[in-house]
Amino acid sequence: MSDSLSRSLAKEFAKQIVVLTEELKSTRKEYIMSAQLLRSGTSIGANLHEAKYAQSSMDFISKLEISLKECYETEYWLELLFETNFIEKQRFEELFNTCGKIRRLLISSVKTTKNKL
Repeated sequence: MSDSLSRSLAKEFAKQIVVLTEELKSTRKEYIMSAQLLRSGTSIGANLHEAKYAQSSMDFISKLEISLKECYETEYWLELLFETNFIEKQRFEELFNTCGKIRRLLISSVKTTKNKL
């Protein structure tokens, strides 16, 4: 996995999550799920960014695994928001697919790094 690719993708995804959560708050008056989505969706990239300066290979893996957990949580909140009709199908699919792409990159990177140890 290209670290810069995954960090870039995660940052762009975080921007989309910020925009979505602001829209949910202002137009749909939805605050609880959107706050959770904002936290988990932006945490993916934050942990990837932090991993760049990991103190060891194990620290690097730990940061990637935290990002991976945040991906899974973000997918949950996206599904819940879609299934409760807070976001439309097209937007859900776009965000869910991007999150899935990031998740797959993270899984690959964790496996590769663990195999090198």
